[in-house]
Amino acid sequence: MVPDLFDLLEAPFAALRPMAGPQMRFEDYVKDGRYILRAELPGIDPEDVEITVANGILTIHAERRQEEREGQRTEFRYGSFTRSCALPPDADENDVRATYDKGILEISVRLAEKEERTKRIPIEQRQS
Repeated sequence: MVPDLFDLLEAPFAALRPMAGPQMRFEDYVKDGRYILRAELPGIDPEDVEITVANGILTIHAERRQEEREGQRTEFRYGSFTRSCALPPDADENDVRATYDKGILEISVRLAEKEERTKRIPIEQRQS
């Protein structure tokens, strides 16, 4: 297996991170008036994922509890992951949707329509 390029680039800096342990990978973009955030969460049951939004911050907390049995051998995998990101300033915290499919959590947040805030300023002429 060939390591991901970003894994190689991040490896020297892993010790500088405030949290130890695995991290969730995010990607985000804007599409059709919605902010889309996708997170890789392979092998995690969606019931073990909590998504919260408060004060412009979206937080994902997930816990992995997995047990594999093969003959006389048992292997456990467990751990928790938390990651937060700032939402765009025009995000509507009351319109957030989440779906999970094949290890990818996708969260979408409606963005408010941008209003034109251009105001024409009249010029007053002084009487001399």
